Amino acid sequence: MTTTLSSGYRRYALILFIGINLLNYIDRQVLYAVFPLIKSSLQISDTSLGLLGSAFMVVYMCAAPIFGWLGDRGSRVRLAAGGLGIWSLATMLAGVATGYNQLLGARSLVGVGEASYGTVAPGILSDYFPQEKRGRILSWFYLAIPVGSALGYLLGGVIGERFGWQSAFLMVGAPGLLLVLPLALLKTVPMPKIERRVSGGYASFLKNRSFVLNTLAMTAMTFAMGGMAQWMPTFLHRVHGLGVERGNLLFGGLTVVAGIIGTLAGGWLGDYFQRRRPDGYLLVSGWGFICGIPATMVALTAADLTTALAGMFLAELCLFLNTGPLNTVIVNVTRHDMRAMAFAANIFVIHALGDAISPAFIGFLSDHWGLERALLSTVAAILLAAVFCFLCGRRIAEDLVVDEPSLS
Repeated sequence: MTTTLSSGYRRYALILFIGINLLNYIDRQVLYAVFPLIKSSLQISDTSLGLLGSAFMVVYMCAAPIFGWLGDRGSRVRLAAGGLGIWSLATMLAGVATGYNQLLGARSLVGVGEASYGTVAPGILSDYFPQEKRGRILSWFYLAIPVGSALGYLLGGVIGERFGWQSAFLMVGAPGLLLVLPLALLKTVPMPKIERRVSGGYASFLKNRSFVLNTLAMTAMTFAMGGMAQWMPTFLHRVHGLGVERGNLLFGGLTVVAGIIGTLAGGWLGDYFQRRRPDGYLLVSGWGFICGIPATMVALTAADLTTALAGMFLAELCLFLNTGPLNTVIVNVTRHDMRAMAFAANIFVIHALGDAISPAFIGFLSDHWGLERALLSTVAAILLAAVFCFLCGRRIAEDLVVDEPSLS
């Protein structure tokens, strides 16, 4: 492509990616809103429930390296559009499942579609904007995590309790099919031509210390946040006696408000401090994790509902500060012709060691010790995430890449 794109078209691309990513997290999180309904309907254990979430993550992380390799060698836009179509159809297939194995298969297929989209979308979007704005831009993109997750809880809880858990999957899966064609036709930003260098494949990322430490921080964060996201509605149901619909409404409401504030604040603060010091993004994320630890403890141990909800709100606000900054670090320490692989490698590691195992791990601990004690395992993971952020901040100045698209 030889022509540049207007600022209006770049805004259109941003809005399109935000909308699709919103559906991404709605379709991903709706499962956890209907956990109690599925458990009652299919008569399965907490471990089996946790495996529904883990199966998605295992497939997601294993498919990501394949799509990352393809994304740096072919059409990233087509890969993203194909992924959107696959996960939307797979979500609807979960709505017609009549048994556990069918539901497990449908949720696994969602992982294939989301891996195709997730490995290439952040890199495509980052190419539209200069480096000094990427923290805020990716914060808008990843605003879909709290908002989409909250809508997944809200829609899943309301639709599931009133019409059945199958209807929840059918209704949230359909809208994604309408955006496949607009995404497939999206124009991309012209990038500067560079001499193709032998990258060494995925192994080359092991030499990038900032990439490794940043990925380890995100892994610990994903373990904690993934486990809490999947089990917190059930925690409110069991520990505080809330109904499925009310529990999801409360948790979803807290998530969307705390997530919006935390994600946007993290992007703004990250860009602000990054202009003044090379570890600005990591500084914001690290201190966000530190502040989130006592709030998480309150959320999980408070005897009364009001205090627990206040703790959840503060914990989520602090933890969501990291979303834009840590993903921006991935972009800023990798060349544009390797970013799909970089995000693929990141996705594989953070989910292999994070929320691919935390749902089943917490479910296993819950079966033996109770859900309250099981969820306390997330506190140690949050502390570990902070440590890796601060370690990465000491190395990142050496690894920043100046790699700009043509923005004229």
